[in-house]
Formats: sequence, structure tokens, C-alpha cells
Amino acid sequence: MPAITRRSFLKTSSLAATLPALLVRPAGAVLAGEKITVGFIGVGVQGRGHVNSLLNKPMVEVVAVSDVVKERLDAAIEMVNKKYAARVKAGTYAGAKAYQDFRDLIRHPGLDAVLIATPDHWHAIPCVLAARAGKHIYSEKPLTQNIADGRWVANEAKKAGVAFQTGSQQRSEYGNRFRTAVECIWNGRIGTLKTIRIGVGGPPVPCDLPTQDCPPGTDWDTWLGPAPDRGYNEILCPKGVHKHFPLWRNYREYAGGSLADMGAHHFDIAQWAMHMDESGPTSITPPADPKKGAGLRFGYANGVTMIHNEFEKDPKTGKTLNADCVFEGTDGTIYVGRGELRATREAILKDPFAATDKRVYPSHNHEQNWLDCIVAKKPCICTAETGHRSATVCHLANIGYRVGRQLDWDPVKERFVHDGEADKLLSREPRAKWKVV
Repeated sequence: MPAITRRSFLKTSSLAATLPALLVRPAGAVLAGEKITVGFIGVGVQGRGHVNSLLNKPMVEVVAVSDVVKERLDAAIEMVNKKYAARVKAGTYAGAKAYQDFRDLIRHPGLDAVLIATPDHWHAIPCVLAARAGKHIYSEKPLTQNIADGRWVANEAKKAGVAFQTGSQQRSEYGNRFRTAVECIWNGRIGTLKTIRIGVGGPPVPCDLPTQDCPPGTDWDTWLGPAPDRGYNEILCPKGVHKHFPLWRNYREYAGGSLADMGAHHFDIAQWAMHMDESGPTSITPPADPKKGAGLRFGYANGVTMIHNEFEKDPKTGKTLNADCVFEGTDGTIYVGRGELRATREAILKDPFAATDKRVYPSHNHEQNWLDCIVAKKPCICTAETGHRSATVCHLANIGYRVGRQLDWDPVKERFVHDGEADKLLSREPRAKWKVV
């Protein structure tokens, strides 16, 4: 397969070219009251969850699905057509179109938007090609597998002017716990923020899985995509319609380990609380023993220190005072997670907000915010830039553990300061057949 360019990509859109012009709405143009036509790229556990959710939104019309595993593709198509069965019978719905190649899905006639729920290493290319085609985009987190790809996606999304939502749904959901914590911090209820502690897993490891026979109906070469060539293993790409989250997340070639998998959520809240949606830390200091995979520290220009997986203990009880996110200020501490929200003083959380207090972006359903922003033509709560910056924190932590030395980071240039060796870890060369220019 030759290198994909924007020109060659658009020239191959023979299906769209054969349709009458009146049947093809301008890319991205959706008016209030019109249905938003959505295609899904990747329908594993997370992708099927999104399919099910959007099938129940009246403003959405699911028209296409893509996956590299035939059984998963067939199951998703059946899910869509079953939901719309009455309309299929009445002739008002033609049925969802199945595509093994996501590029064909992006060319689907009349498509407005795509939802990407592939493994991390497969986020960047679909995002870029969809943005260039004028499609609105919801991409799962972490936004990309490396920092350079994240900058690429953010730039392309901005240039295209599409509604882009990164799947860091803690900004919208979980009982408003994270939103409330951020508002309390913004309004000085714990005084000056000094330290943030984030509880997530450790870094990824190189993939050393043995090669297995690839099952029929699985396009393993495309699953690998830009990642290094290697043999099939079902731990990376489970057979058929699986019901678990695959462990490709643990391996450096495809993702950022547990640190990035949940870190893209929790570090995202930390960035939000510090007003760092378009910036990041300036220093990364790994622990004395980087192999522990815990204790790495970020320094920020605002004086805040953020620590990975290192919590204090209550001096009276000896109990570890931890949570997904811990915000320590000069006048109190907030502990927040998906199932908890507590503080060292009741008034921090209980006092009502004044009309003049700072409030967060109003969003209480992450998918719905994306859909609303498509129609309203406004930025989503977690744009590509925001998603990139939060993922960058995860990648910087992984690089810090990997090199095992103090690193200084320039969040404007997005380069390490006088460290060419570390800069080499900001990107990777894709396999030639998947090089997009």
C-alpha cells in the first residue's frame, strides 16, 4: 500500500463521486433538527458501548461500522439493524453498512461524524483522515500513543474546524464529583493549590508475547497498522466478540500501560484544575528506583507539584489517605474519585457557590455534549488540544520512568530542554504502508 496523501485519499472516493450532488450534504454541516449520521471505527467492548448509547439518542442515525474482526463487525451491524428493525421493515432505513477498512467508512456518502474506539496506536491516523474529510470526531482516550501524534491530531482538528471530543468523560459524568472538585479548587476553597497526587497504574512494557495462529476473519496486518510488525496474539486482539478490555494496553508498542489508560482520565482532571488545558509541566523527576513505577514527580511553572502513585498516611491511624485524585492546598485537601468526593473540612464542599464564583463548562453527558457541539458549532468540553495535553502528561511520565533521570520540558515547543536522546521518544516512525503525509 503506498503512502496515503490527502489528494490520493480523496481521489479514491469513487462511491461518493458517483452520487448525485444533492444527496451529499457538505462535510460537517448539520442543522438543528437534522439527524447526525455517525459511523463507528472499532467495535470492541468500548466501541459497542458507544454504539448502544448512540442508538438510543433520537438525534443520531448510525449508518456505518468498521472493524478488523469480522465477528465483531457482524455483531455491531446486527445490533444497529435490530434497533432500527421497524424502520427497516417500513423502508425508511437502508441498514448499516459494514466496512473492514475504516478509510472506506470515512468515505461513506452523507456521513457527518465518526466515533473512534480503536486501540491507542490506531487513534491518530483515523482522526487525521476524518478531520481532513470534514467529519466531526469523538476519539477515545488516551488521544494518541505518542506526543508527536497528539500534536498532529490537534493541529489537523483545529485546521478542519470540526467538533472534536476526546473521551475523557470524567469532565462530564460520575455524579459531577470531579466537576465539583475543580470548581472548589478554582474558587480557592483549599487555599493555594500546592500538591496533586494521582493514583493510577504503572508504565507499559515491551511486547514479548508469542505468535499464535491468526483466526479466520481477522485482519491482523491492519490491526497492527503503524505499529511494528509482529505475529498475532489473542491477548492483543481477542478472537470474536469478546467481553473484556484487552491487554494491548500493557504494551509500549500499542499504548502507555495502566499509567496512560486511567491516567488520561485522572491527569486530565489535574490539568483542568490547574487551568493547564493548553499547557503542561516543566519538569519530570523519576524516583530513585524508576523500576518501581511509582513516585515520579511533575513540576509546574505555577509552583504545583504533581506526584504519581505516592500518598501520605494519616499520622493517627496509619491509613493511607488516597483517592484517584488528591488536591492538597494551604487550607485543606480534596479527595475525589469515580465513587467518592470528600474533603478535610465540610465547608469546602458544602458551602453554596456564589453568583460570581468560577464555574466549569456545563456538560453532564460526554456523548451528548459532542452531539450538541456538532449542531451548535462550538468547542466540546474536551477538545483535541485538551486531550493531547492530558495524554502528554502520561507520555512524559512513561518517558521519565524509561530514561530514569531528571527531564526538563518546554510545554510551548513540546520538546525536552537540551536532551536530544529523550526527544527521540516523542515520536516513532510508522510502518511504511501506514505513513500518512
